[in-house]
Amino acid sequence: MNPKDIRTSSDPDLAGSYAAMLRAAHSAEDLAIKTNTSIIVGMDGKEVRLTAKDLIKLREQEKTFAAT
Repeated sequence: MNPKDIRTSSDPDLAGSYAAMLRAAHSAEDLAIKTNTSIIVGMDGKEVRLTAKDLIKLREQEKTFAAT
């Protein structure tokens, strides 16, 4: 695995792909919340199921963290 951060790539398409992946993940979370379903994500090398309720809690925590 290449540990180099893709956001620092000299290729603008590769560097921009990070933001695109974040947008896609956010859209998947939005859909899971709207449809009250779960999504599977990778955390610390393990597959983790996040329910819509979990996603809402995480978003609330992000807002609280961003506000401080």
